[in-house]
Amino acid sequence: MFDGEPLGGDDGGMDIMELMEQSKDAATVNRVFGEPIHHGDIVIIPVARVAQGGGGGRGQGRSEKGEEGGGSGGGFGFSATPAGVYVLKNGEALWRPAVDVNRIVIGGQFVAVVLLLTLRAIFNRRRRKR
Repeated sequence: MFDGEPLGGDDGGMDIMELMEQSKDAATVNRVFGEPIHHGDIVIIPVARVAQGGGGGRGQGRSEKGEEGGGSGGGFGFSATPAGVYVLKNGEALWRPAVDVNRIVIGGQFVAVVLLLTLRAIFNRRRRKR
């Protein structure tokens, strides 16, 4: 079990607790809600979808030559995509979702490929029946 020493032993590797602290610092509310934008009596608050993950580990063993060895590693990933904006006007909050054109195009391409494969299967069956 991990006892708080650096991951690589005495080689100055990153402490797993330091990695976890950095990942926690990255997951703040400021990553999800942007700074409000004021325009006259309207306030716009941008919103994003945020995902993060991290992990680490270490191991020890013997090589084929019988030499002792070990290794360690860790990593952290972070992703954010626009979700939309809240529009505050006259005491009302309205949600305006972001439109992801890339997702729409990829979805359309997927539907087209499925349609073409289905049509091909139908035509192949009709050919075999003749």
